[in-house]
Amino acid sequence: MSAYVLALDQGTTSSRAIVFDETGHIRGSAAYEFPQIFPRPGWVEHNPEEIWDSQLRAARSALANAKIQASEIRALGITNQRETAVVWEKGTGKPLANAIVWQCRRTAEMCELLRRDGHESTFRERTGLTTDPYFSGTKVRWLLDEVPGLRARAEKGEALFGTVDSWLIYRLTGGRVHATDYTNASRTLLYNIRDLDWDDDLLRLLQLPRAMLPEVRPSSGVLGETDPALFGASIPIAGVVGDQQA
Repeated sequence: MSAYVLALDQGTTSSRAIVFDETGHIRGSAAYEFPQIFPRPGWVEHNPEEIWDSQLRAARSALANAKIQASEIRALGITNQRETAVVWEKGTGKPLANAIVWQCRRTAEMCELLRRDGHESTFRERTGLTTDPYFSGTKVRWLLDEVPGLRARAEKGEALFGTVDSWLIYRLTGGRVHATDYTNASRTLLYNIRDLDWDDDLLRLLQLPRAMLPEVRPSSGVLGETDPALFGASIPIAGVVGDQQA
């Protein structure tokens, strides 16, 4: 029996899926765009359900175009827009706000205050990043501060945060796995690249509950299996790497 791999590429404007055979040739593919939301100049949002729906549709269409069954897929891999922040309800997997996209500049003033208060060197030494609204840490802080009731729910462990890979993994596994990989975690402003762990000092600076955060795993290795109801059979999720060059 031939072996196939399903690659999901969740990008800023569209979701794509490709089925590769064991020789690396493309057997089927599909892509679907989803809406961009611009609440005001410099702000960019996505509806997480539209990300999920477009990615699921692309995956199913790629399998259909390849004329194969999910049981023939040996592994599924994910690559994604890295710094976009999603917050959802732990119990149901429903989004609790629109995702704040990596281009969004709404936290520029928050980043300037962090620099003015002398925290730039701490973030740089521990994460390798500058305090810039490009990264997802300040986006999550903004959501907790601005969405009514969200901070209280996060502190009770009822709300989860993740970049788009985590959001897809959670939905693909039917809520069984809340995880990310090193490449995505390292772009949050929250991950200590020397200790390979979420940094409690940075979480305190940004006032983010650690319970919201996904488990960080290697980019290569099985994180879980898809819910069999999605494709007709379970598929191991065996690779996660941030950004399209993956």
